[in-house]
Amino acid sequence: MNTAEDLLAVSAEIWDAYFRHPFVRGIRDGTLDKARFRFYLMQDALYLEEYAKVFALGAAKAESLSTALLFSEYLSAINRERAVHGGYFEQLSVSEEELRTTARSLDNLSYTSYMLRIGYEGGEAEILAAILSCAYSYEVIAKRMLAENPKAGSDPFYGAWVREYASEAYAAENAKLIAALNAVTEAATPAKRQRLRDIFLNCSRYELKFWEMAWQQKKD
Repeated sequence: MNTAEDLLAVSAEIWDAYFRHPFVRGIRDGTLDKARFRFYLMQDALYLEEYAKVFALGAAKAESLSTALLFSEYLSAINRERAVHGGYFEQLSVSEEELRTTARSLDNLSYTSYMLRIGYEGGEAEILAAILSCAYSYEVIAKRMLAENPKAGSDPFYGAWVREYASEAYAAENAKLIAALNAVTEAATPAKRQRLRDIFLNCSRYELKFWEMAWQQKKD
């Protein structure tokens, strides 16, 4: 079992909870209240600002040019996500001023602070493990949405979100992250592997808390 498979196995129960969450089910079925989605999008946009910094730390901590370039190139995928946000912001009348003056929720702040701490204290493997929980879970969620409801991708409002995270382009970026994680941890010690499990589990828990935060529109 490679590292990515190991991390997914130990976090399977948490990831299963994503699919049962009413926020995720609401996107899948096209029934999610738009006020909740609006709150989520704004918090997610603020999350991405800090998430990008984790990739920058990964580029600085990388032990090979190929891994440094991977971290750098992945920022283009973040730009693609921001473009999806932009389309929704226009529909939902979210202005640049409103976004600029919106505070990160406590759960958002805690999550991004944890990831940045991993970035500053850890190496390339730890950063890849932290990033993968967010990046790959969105792909898995979107593809399962389509499997459970093939019409999810054509929903007039939520379809753009589903299509982005279920796209081949998004999956290709994740495949590179997974391959890099497996490559840099091929000779990892048992202690190192446990450390990566801990990071991945913590980030997976934060992902679940993010969905709940959005559902509750929770700021503190």
